Amino acid sequence: MIYDAIILGAGGAGLMAAATAGQAGARVLVVDHAAEAGKKILISGGGRCNFTNMNVEPGCFISANPHFMKSALKRYTQWDFVALVEEHNIAWHEKTLGQLFCDGSARQIVTLLLGECQRGGVEIRLGTGIGAIGHADGRFTIGRDSARSLVIATGGPSIPKLGATGIAYEIAERFGLGVVTPRPALVPFTLGEDERLFKDISGVACQAVASIRDVGFAEAVLFTHKGLSGPAILQISSYWKPGEAIALCLDRDAAERLKAAKRAMPKAGLKAALSELLPNRLADALAGRIGLEKRLGDCADAELEHAAESLTALTFRPSGTEGYAKAEVTAGGIDTASLSSKTMEARAVPGLFAIGEAVDVTGWLGGYNFQWAWASGVAAGRAIATRARAAAS
Repeated sequence: MIYDAIILGAGGAGLMAAATAGQAGARVLVVDHAAEAGKKILISGGGRCNFTNMNVEPGCFISANPHFMKSALKRYTQWDFVALVEEHNIAWHEKTLGQLFCDGSARQIVTLLLGECQRGGVEIRLGTGIGAIGHADGRFTIGRDSARSLVIATGGPSIPKLGATGIAYEIAERFGLGVVTPRPALVPFTLGEDERLFKDISGVACQAVASIRDVGFAEAVLFTHKGLSGPAILQISSYWKPGEAIALCLDRDAAERLKAAKRAMPKAGLKAALSELLPNRLADALAGRIGLEKRLGDCADAELEHAAESLTALTFRPSGTEGYAKAEVTAGGIDTASLSSKTMEARAVPGLFAIGEAVDVTGWLGGYNFQWAWASGVAAGRAIATRARAAAS
């Protein structure tokens, strides 16, 4: 069959590109090896899909080129997607930090995307492997199908249990596109045996600022039997490099609070004072790490200030991460230097596009990666439709 575009991947970005191109008059085929469309969407946000964020801006994304995402995000904003959600009568609500969720099920977002594809006459083939990709005379071929445009929307290798692979990078390299080394992002850290003390308080959570270099996130931190997790940790993990230390600020006013505790309960020990500020098990672990055995009243202020450093800058050097199996997204990917920021088209291969998680653009936790999927998909879809009209004229 002859199409204007073949889109590889029936995830958020691929379906958005297909719907956009199809509704603009292009004949589009979507191919995916999975038996169901939008599998990552269905498990996102605890099953309610954190479909975008009120605070989307370019600074909330990581890329070797920090300017690349600006064009697409400006031309298809979070409010454009919210309008589409409301057009489909999907009730939604805001949670913390501008995160927007469906009141009902994440399946509503998949149904929305499939409905938009249907409006555009898009053909979707699920349970279908990609196979060999041919390219000659300005057309791309997969089996018996051919098209002037081919879209890489297969995502990254995060969450392999859903069938995710690194095929996007193989295709990119087949056509000479660069690839920024992929790595797990928005992922829990593992700690070595020297941090056994904190592994033993698995299940304890607290509010903290997690930071690396000049980047910090103030959200919840969760201690696990493997290491560290929780929103603040997932956020900072996208910036982490192997061997680097991360710091947790549990209480920026810890020194003054410990001095106040010294005056209020001079006969108490450090653990009692820490228990006023932190969950008991964490207070116990920290007291053991600090090792200040004296009663508070017998401590010099300088000793308390030194002890407070463990609350204002509790430092860990992760042994690694829990990898792609637990990573919500993949950082790195198809090099943006190979692509047009306006259309997502490969500069050296006319008609080849790359969008969504396959590209070296990674958003913060909280709906940002979905917004990149929508925006990059729309950018590619519009460009595909323009190419189709030009070819037909």
